[in-house]
Amino acid sequence: MRHLLDTRSLTRDEAIRILDVAEDMAATQSRQVKKLPTLRGKTVVNLFFEDSTRTRISFEAAAKRLSADVINFSAKGSSVSKGETLQDTAQTLEAMGADAVVVRHGASGAPRTLAASGWIDAGVVNAGDGTHEHPTQALLDAFTMRRRRYGADASRGRDLAGYRVAIVGDVLHSRVARSNVWLLDALGADVTLVAPPTLVPQDVSLWPARVVYSLDEAIDAAPDALMMLRIQTERMSGSFFPSEREYARLWGLDPVRFQKLPNDTIVMHPGPMNRGLEICAAAADSPRATVREQVANGVSVRMAVLYLLLAGEHTETETKEDR
Repeated sequence: MRHLLDTRSLTRDEAIRILDVAEDMAATQSRQVKKLPTLRGKTVVNLFFEDSTRTRISFEAAAKRLSADVINFSAKGSSVSKGETLQDTAQTLEAMGADAVVVRHGASGAPRTLAASGWIDAGVVNAGDGTHEHPTQALLDAFTMRRRRYGADASRGRDLAGYRVAIVGDVLHSRVARSNVWLLDALGADVTLVAPPTLVPQDVSLWPARVVYSLDEAIDAAPDALMMLRIQTERMSGSFFPSEREYARLWGLDPVRFQKLPNDTIVMHPGPMNRGLEICAAAADSPRATVREQVANGVSVRMAVLYLLLAGEHTETETKEDR
């Protein structure tokens, strides 16, 4: 694997390969010494042009647990804020000997531009670009669903064929929704998008998912997983719904709707959560909620991605011996 820029281009076998390696990584995280020597001598740069706490920390933890050196680069307070271009920044990282660059950027397509430009020889991981994609979030979501469906010990090699997932909320601005739709389709899952008409993308007819406008209708269909998306007010330039109160009434997972869910339906959220808006406290704090699992699984999935990017088959034997 040279880069990870999206999930749309991942095949079923490639996705399962990442998820299976993530299982290997997760197995190492339950022991007393969690570090592996796999990426010793490698340098991973977290290049974040947008604020993010959990994603940056997750990538940092993943790289350090693989013994890589980590450089955290924030656009705020850097030369970027003084007008330095992405090309100049990339060439600086190249001169520093970066082996992998984890990029979060407000412009859709920025990681792909970096990967294809020739400015840098490092592997590129997309940590979220504009409203385009967030592939590692979708992978950790699929990892979580697969474990909840089969159990950690029985998940290896399996896809999500026939698994029913409802993704609810601000689909228009959500790179998480886009990445999940394409990845879940590759894994054989059945995806339903639920949103107000104003928060449904214009090109949604090209996506491998059906669209409904009623959360109650989606709940009546008894999904296996209900993924609540955050309302991204920072990306909204207009009024997409009358008020937060109206949104919560029609599309929020309130206590009444939560009680209507089948007992085996899991409740997911990419975080951070707006409690009382898209999700109620009863749902967020329920044993059926996977929010904390998603955070923990994110480290294992990102370890797998960095491992496959920088080590791949060359150190597979060494990694197995270290477990």
